[in-house]
Amino acid sequence: MNHSTIDLLIRPGAFFQNVMKENESLKFPALIILAGGIVGAMYGYLIGGLTGQLLNGIMPGMGTIITLSTVLGALIGTFIFWVIWAGVMYAFSYIFKGEGTFRRTLEFVGYGYLPQVFGTLITFVIALDYIPRIHVPQLSAAAAQNPELVTAAVKALMQDSVMMELSQIATIISMVFLLWSANIWIFGMQNSRKLSARDAALCVGIPVVLYILYMVYSVTVM
Repeated sequence: MNHSTIDLLIRPGAFFQNVMKENESLKFPALIILAGGIVGAMYGYLIGGLTGQLLNGIMPGMGTIITLSTVLGALIGTFIFWVIWAGVMYAFSYIFKGEGTFRRTLEFVGYGYLPQVFGTLITFVIALDYIPRIHVPQLSAAAAQNPELVTAAVKALMQDSVMMELSQIATIISMVFLLWSANIWIFGMQNSRKLSARDAALCVGIPVVLYILYMVYSVTVM
C-alpha cells in the first residue's frame, strides 16, 4: 500500500482508481476506524466524566461505570457505524444496479472516514477548554429516591450554557468533516460499485443529508 494520504484527502478519484488495481484489504481502513474510535473514546471520556460526577453523589462508583461505558461505547460504536454506513450505501447502490463486493465497499468507506478522525480530534481539543467551565449539579444519595430530581439535574447539565455551546460547536465540526468524508465516499462508491458520478452522489448524499438533519434536530431540541 503505497498510495498517498494526500491523494485520499484531496484527489480521492485517483486514489481509488489505484486501489482498485490491488486486492481487497481492510487492514488500513480498519486502522483508520481504530484511530477514530480512540479519539472518540477520548472525547467520550470527557463527556462521560461530567455525567459520572453528577451521579456519583447518588451511588459511589457510578461515575466510573458511566465513564467506562461512554469510552467503550465510543470505541465500539465507531466500528459499528463503519459497517452501517457501508451497508446503507451498498444497499442504495442496488437501486442503480451497482456491481462489486460489499468488502470493497466496506474498505473504501473506511478510507473515507479519515477526515472525521481529524474532526473528532479538533472537537476533543476544544472540549479540553470547555469541560472545566461546565457546571455539574450536585446530587445526594437521597435523590435516588426521587427520579424527578435526577431528571431535573441531568436536564440542567445538558442545558448548561457552556455545555450547549460545546454541543453546537461539536455538531458544526462533525457536519463539516462528514461532508469532507462524503466527497471521498462518492468517489469510493463510484469505483467500488462501478457507478456513474450522479448515482454515486445519490447513494452517498441521501443518507448523509438525512444524518445531518438528525444532528441539527438533536442540537435544536436540547
